[in-house]
Amino acid sequence: MHVKALDERVVARAKARGIDVLVYAPHFTRLPTIRDRAARFSDGELLVVPAREVFTGPWHARRHVLAIGLTDPVPDFITFEGALDAFDRQDVAVLVPHPEMLNVSCSRADVAADPDTFDAVETYNAKCLPQQNRRCRAVARETGHPGFGSSYAHLRRTVGEAWTTFETTISSTDDLVEALRSGAPRRVAHRGGTGHRLQGLAEFAHLGYENTWGKLDRLFLSGTEPTHPSHIAYDGRFDDVAVY
Repeated sequence: MHVKALDERVVARAKARGIDVLVYAPHFTRLPTIRDRAARFSDGELLVVPAREVFTGPWHARRHVLAIGLTDPVPDFITFEGALDAFDRQDVAVLVPHPEMLNVSCSRADVAADPDTFDAVETYNAKCLPQQNRRCRAVARETGHPGFGSSYAHLRRTVGEAWTTFETTISSTDDLVEALRSGAPRRVAHRGGTGHRLQGLAEFAHLGYENTWGKLDRLFLSGTEPTHPSHIAYDGRFDDVAVY
């Protein structure tokens, strides 16, 4: 349901693991670029669905939200409410990835405050530690939302470590959006054993890079990100909800 990496090796690994659909939502990448790359790697065996994991709020109070089915780009670094309003105007599927994980997630209170806004809550993330995944499941259970599972693969080898099986056929982005928004029956599963645990730890270790050097690079070294609300591509449409 959610990968960050996409190339020939990722596609081969997904197919070898029996995955039919990958939701591709890389960080700090504009929607047209994601769409083009998703189309390039889709074929008769594997559908790659373009999506955006939007970073809302300031760095110290970040809340990530996964949007599937966007027709118009939505930038990062805008308010939580501004992002949800933009998603509502486009009738997309709105998902909660890794709830209550560190300072980069929606909390139980966020989800409970506006339950109709969200279509699913992640209940298993290969990057999360066991206690974090238990909290994820508790958020879904206590707010009454369907779950989903994903590899959240930033590293190629994590693809296929976790997945979501729907009882309905998913052959297009619209099919996936409809399945999510309608609460279609599904099953969340993941691999087991030592290899799975080690790969999850490798992903979690990668989070340390993202929150140290990677964050420093984004804040001070890279200049204006392609998904910054002040970027010319957004034509000032999000200036009133920008947080930077």
